[in-house]
Amino acid sequence: MHHESMSNATDHQQMIHERGAAVMPFDLNQTLHHFESMPDGGLETVTANDPANQAQRTLIQQHLAIEAQRFQRGDFTDPAALHGADMPGLAVLSAAGTRLRVAYNDLPNGGQIRFTTQDATTLTAVHDWFTAQLSEHGRDAVAH
Repeated sequence: MHHESMSNATDHQQMIHERGAAVMPFDLNQTLHHFESMPDGGLETVTANDPANQAQRTLIQQHLAIEAQRFQRGDFTDPAALHGADMPGLAVLSAAGTRLRVAYNDLPNGGQIRFTTQDATTLTAVHDWFTAQLSEHGRDAVAH
């Protein structure tokens, strides 16, 4: 039984990896997602595995900048399309309004989105969302 559930989890992660290409313009094989839960929210970072790969770096930066603007408006359509609308934390984050602040910054080899909140329910939602993303992205993502 345990082996079967591991296989199902791996199959699901592979599906997310393949489906990710429709949502994210950068190559998941050439990039890495980092999810760091913090006392006041979280930090999502995407970096190119090869810092000299300017094409991947530019795609990461353009995508994350747009996503941060959408997230600030409560638009979590892309994560919902990739992971499902019932993904942990998404409903609360979509309705958070001014309780959630989202800011984007370029990095030398990618970009990052910082989520901050003073609201306990929203904070739990950020952490739940990060945990779910780590689980679903498998080898494409790491925790800090």
